Amino acid sequence: MHDDENVPDPVRRRMLRTIAAAPLIIAFPSILTACREGDARDVADGSGNAGTVAPTLACADDDDDDPTAAQTEGPFFKTSSPKRTSLIEAGTTGTRLSLVGLVMTRSCKPVPNALIDFWQADDSGEYDNVTFRLRGHQFASATGTYRLDTIVPGLYPGRTRHIHVKVQAPNQRPLTTQLYFPDEAANTRDRIFAESLLVTMAGSSDPRQAKFNFVLDLP
Repeated sequence: MHDDENVPDPVRRRMLRTIAAAPLIIAFPSILTACREGDARDVADGSGNAGTVAPTLACADDDDDDPTAAQTEGPFFKTSSPKRTSLIEAGTTGTRLSLVGLVMTRSCKPVPNALIDFWQADDSGEYDNVTFRLRGHQFASATGTYRLDTIVPGLYPGRTRHIHVKVQAPNQRPLTTQLYFPDEAANTRDRIFAESLLVTMAGSSDPRQAKFNFVLDLP
């Protein structure tokens, strides 16, 4: 692969703006081609599986991107989740969801090997606090990409639909946040819902396709 240090920040930012302006439904390897001059086969899970949507955020020429907002981890976080890019197991019910995106810094530099830990409610709005059902962590690729195969979470009492996430660059403090879904009636009633944390949905395919880029508070 080519060295990202040889690509000036303004050029990298223009590349990412171009991606954001493109149609939503594209091949996931194309994200890598547009973001850098790397090998388009270097997908988030290393398997060569294709995703379908582009990154959520774009970088401005003159300003850094705002870091992704932090939110409470809630009462159901568990350490030592299994390493996996799919939370789908035998017997998992619900609408399938494929979530893809990038982990980057404020200046649009990818964060290789960032740790991303996901946990969520099942289709009935219940959290598994005994085993690790619908829990798992992965590491972003060398180009900062990730992909998660899961389900659309059910409605937990008093909350809108959401997925919990911790994102941590190597040797840095973790960002704890939550991701939300557009067009949910409960969004307006949720006490901590943040519009900046909405995933972008594309079409009505099976699995449903979503995208979100995490921006860490790093230069």
